[in-house]
Amino acid sequence: MPHVFETAPTGRAKCRGCGEAIAKGDLRFGERLPNPYGEGEMTLWFHPECGMYKRPEPFLEALSEADEPIEDADRWKRLARTGIEHRRLPRLHGAERSPSGRARCRSCREPIPKDSWRISLVYYQEGRFEPAGFIHAACAREYFETTDVVDRVSHFAQLTDDQLDEIRRELTGGG
Repeated sequence: MPHVFETAPTGRAKCRGCGEAIAKGDLRFGERLPNPYGEGEMTLWFHPECGMYKRPEPFLEALSEADEPIEDADRWKRLARTGIEHRRLPRLHGAERSPSGRARCRSCREPIPKDSWRISLVYYQEGRFEPAGFIHAACAREYFETTDVVDRVSHFAQLTDDQLDEIRRELTGGG
């Protein structure tokens, strides 16, 4: 079965990208995979924005096969393509201030100082997102091959405009 967009019939499903519930009546994206525990398939549900950011290839497949027109389809296609062009971008899972100085950056291998901004990463394996460490915000250009990550960061992290501005400054080397 192909990947799908549909209206959520209940509010029971949780998004695999952000972990939040998908409200009844909201549009959702379903990635269909073979069931590893038996015959048939299973569907992993995502908010459309989470699917676009985290699973761009199957998301674009579903958009191209959608039966009905989808309101933000052009914007979603553009952003999903960006995730394909920059192969590490779907790993981005938000940002936070480092609570200690123990974590090391996956890009430069240097310690991430306490209270500095770090971008959290996840790997997708076997239908699950697993924590994969962090990078300095300033290492985003080298790691993701772009600094256009603030919208993705703000989608997965509840940050204020001032905090997002701080991250923007670090991304552009303005520390």
